[in-house]
Amino acid sequence: MSSSPAMIALALVVAYVAGSFPTAYLVGRANGVDLRTVGSGNLGATNVQRTLGWRWGLLVYVVDFLKGWLPTLLLPGALGIAGGWPWGVAIGVAAIAGHVKPVFLMGKGGGKGVATASGVFMALAPTATLGAIAAFIVIVAITRYVSLGSLVGALCLALILLFQARAVTPLVAVGFTIAAFVFWTHRENVKRLMRGEERRIGRASTPNGAT
Repeated sequence: MSSSPAMIALALVVAYVAGSFPTAYLVGRANGVDLRTVGSGNLGATNVQRTLGWRWGLLVYVVDFLKGWLPTLLLPGALGIAGGWPWGVAIGVAAIAGHVKPVFLMGKGGGKGVATASGVFMALAPTATLGAIAAFIVIVAITRYVSLGSLVGALCLALILLFQARAVTPLVAVGFTIAAFVFWTHRENVKRLMRGEERRIGRASTPNGAT
């Protein structure tokens, strides 16, 4: 195996295009709804769940998870890219970027990256990712805030990676970087949480402009 620039570039493009697959948008359109104009306007599983129900929300989460997991897991081997996890990280970041700024929607509307990032890290660090998912489930079950669960899960992922490595390794640094990115994409949710205005799971969406 080698790491030719052409194969690396191809892997990054494929991962970005895969990440750009607009799962939530297509599900919404199939149900006669443009999710960019409903609820939070976010093209993610939570907005789908609030608008169309938990079955559609679960479908969107699974597909968005796979958009991160499959490219990160398969592309390095399929394209003969050597070098281990660093290229897996780069491929995963490309998939997350596609999810947040999808080329198929001309960058207008995307998700916040949590489901796709969890897929990426399931390929890179499955034990830590399972721990983060468990933290997410517990927080959501207790508080009914998906956004808070996402924030806690992202932070837990980074902390578990640090605990496992016992040092600030490159993968740990990536974990904290992704956690910071998740906090950034959820910055409006953080403001609403601090004001006590964040919508709990189970409440229906309203036209865009509501939480």
